[in-house]
Amino acid sequence: MKQKLSKKAAAAKRVRDKKYAMTARRRSMKAENQRLRRAYEKKHGKGSLKGKDYDHKRKKFVSVKSNRGNGGKGTKKE
Repeated sequence: MKQKLSKKAAAAKRVRDKKYAMTARRRSMKAENQRLRRAYEKKHGKGSLKGKDYDHKRKKFVSVKSNRGNGGKGTKKE
């Protein structure tokens, strides 16, 4: 669900989010995810990962719901 932010707040959030996404750790995780997704789809067929994300903690593909929620604990303290 999209946050209801003022234009000024939305612009500030874009800058913060971009800065975080470009950290070495996040870029490494993104590259790992892309590598694994390509390999998995090559082996199991295109569309086999529909609705799934790679969980870097569990080291496997899990549902988006499960991965984003972090077992009901959220992701702030991760």
